[in-house]
Amino acid sequence: MAAAVRIGTCSFADDALVKHWYPPSVSAKGRLAYYAGQFSTVEIDSTFYAIPSEQTVRGWAERTPADFIVHIKAFGVMTRHPVPIERLPPELRDELPVDAHGRVHRPSPQARGLVFSRFLQVLEPLRSVGKLGGILFQLPPFIPAEQAAFDYLDWARGQMPDEEMLVEFRHRSWFDEDRREEVLGFLEQRRMSYVSVDAPELDDPRVPRTLVAATTPLAYIRFHGRNAATWNRRGGGAAARFDYRYTTPELAEWVEPLAELSAASQAIYAFFNTNNVSDGIAQGPANAQVLRQLLSDYGVPVR
Repeated sequence: MAAAVRIGTCSFADDALVKHWYPPSVSAKGRLAYYAGQFSTVEIDSTFYAIPSEQTVRGWAERTPADFIVHIKAFGVMTRHPVPIERLPPELRDELPVDAHGRVHRPSPQARGLVFSRFLQVLEPLRSVGKLGGILFQLPPFIPAEQAAFDYLDWARGQMPDEEMLVEFRHRSWFDEDRREEVLGFLEQRRMSYVSVDAPELDDPRVPRTLVAATTPLAYIRFHGRNAATWNRRGGGAAARFDYRYTTPELAEWVEPLAELSAASQAIYAFFNTNNVSDGIAQGPANAQVLRQLLSDYGVPVR
């Protein structure tokens, strides 16, 4: 039996959804429940910017159906991104060194381990009811496929040995043809799920290539859009970088690859990170609906 493709969006509370997708009658507290009535899964990306409270995570668990799956993006310190010290819980700040700009800078393994521990602890309300999917471990675009990066992934895996670890690469070197076998083999040996991406085709080492693959029984795909003009633009944030409404032919390119992954996987997820507005329509849900229909028409089970 092929695995049903669960389709969702990266966040359920982006401005585009709040202003252009949710009915006006839906309150802020009711948004996730409404979302869960339309989709069977969500990727929470706000956790990249700050560690949520356990109360917040409990709310995610309580406002979703029993078979709903929540994937969580790892906090920036966990993936070696520069993070302002004030984004950390007060009790952890004294343990972490900062640079001249007030950002966490080269913490010791012990100090970084405390961040991992706190992050994993607050996810217990989802974990305890079987709704916690994977933890998205997105490496920054300035980290190439060098030994130090492999070593860090190894160390990070040791910090969360029982979690579903989803690894997304940004630097182009991870996709070089002469390294692909090594990279995918490394992930497979350590039970890390490779994350396939759809992104603009740019001759830029900071832009990932599209390589469709799976290294565990869980397949995971993120659609970032193909907006080459805004990918590296300074300012505007994620809404500008991932401002893209896919055409039906563009999404149709993914039907056969997703069908193959579905047939070979035990679980498969596809998320749209396109979080802006086109002609008054929120891009993420609109893109998701088109892909859902294309897959269904092709005979691929969807949820």
